[in-house]
Amino acid sequence: MNRVRETEVVVIGAGQAGLSAAYHLRRTGLEPERDFVVLDHSPGPGGAWQFRWPTLTYGKVHGMHSLPGMELTGADPGRPSAEVVAEYFTAYEREFDLRVRRPVDVRAVREGPGGRLLVGTSDGDWSARALINATGTWDRPFWPRYPGQETFRGRQLHTAGYAGPEEFAGQRVVVVGGGASGTQHLLEIAPYAAATTWVTRRPPVFREGPFDEDAGRAAVALVEERVRQGLPPESVVSVTGLPLNDAVRAGLDSGVLDRQPMFDRITPDGVAWADGRQVSADVILWATGFRAAVDHLAPLRLREPGGGIRVEGTRAVADPRIHLVGYGPSASTVGANRAGRAAVRDIRRLLAGEERLAA
Repeated sequence: MNRVRETEVVVIGAGQAGLSAAYHLRRTGLEPERDFVVLDHSPGPGGAWQFRWPTLTYGKVHGMHSLPGMELTGADPGRPSAEVVAEYFTAYEREFDLRVRRPVDVRAVREGPGGRLLVGTSDGDWSARALINATGTWDRPFWPRYPGQETFRGRQLHTAGYAGPEEFAGQRVVVVGGGASGTQHLLEIAPYAAATTWVTRRPPVFREGPFDEDAGRAAVALVEERVRQGLPPESVVSVTGLPLNDAVRAGLDSGVLDRQPMFDRITPDGVAWADGRQVSADVILWATGFRAAVDHLAPLRLREPGGGIRVEGTRAVADPRIHLVGYGPSASTVGANRAGRAAVRDIRRLLAGEERLAA
């Protein structure tokens, strides 16, 4: 049971970034189960998409890019994105014989003997020369703390636990968060709820017109600069603004998207501001985003004083054996594809260099 299995590369996570990396590892001649393994803690294919709420249909998804080598075509825009993407990822894993091991929980990555990495999991340990971390953010929902939060007599939930608007029928709902999820939740919940209130820390920025390639590059560059400095990454969406589509325009016109500044405290019956204003609530829905799920890398001491992992391209500056894909600037689906290819290119050089030194 304590036997340590050896491989060249361990990939942690089988979402968009992990599957992209696995595809490029295979394409460069490495064999799954012999030269690399893909470990995923989810019950089935689909990455974080499999956990999305049913009303998030494929047609509502912004900028879902196909994985390398196999297009996603002909998907019904009315079907839940969780179903569409899970089926696509299932077919992808089968087409390229990626042999993803699941469910496997990675508990810690440590320094191992002989300059190798020791990856401890719920299914035993692996020894590897390099590691591609593609764990995303879904497992680390961010819950802000506010005075009085523990006194609230209603229900509090995060986007990660949102199952659809019907459960809020007849309730007074406060939605916290100025991102895409917050606006989508509000627009869905409003027809069912007795009342909705939208609060955000900063005034939302709505983007009109097409989001072209130049704007995309500029947005990614801003996020990339943060991770280069060792700061915690912000999402690409946080610097692009919210697309002003027909649904959002209707929400603004109807008053559903009437943004209020962030409250100062939570009361047993709702939320309150310092000026004395109060709103009664049965539910507080925290659409406050996620943080990078990288706690299993803590034994390697990669974090900088700023709280993040300093990354150049996809490589952790503190340890060239570690690559983070789907992290920071590569958190979008198209970014994850490119990051998977870049990480594999660097890892192949690393492995070749070690082989020359050994010779």
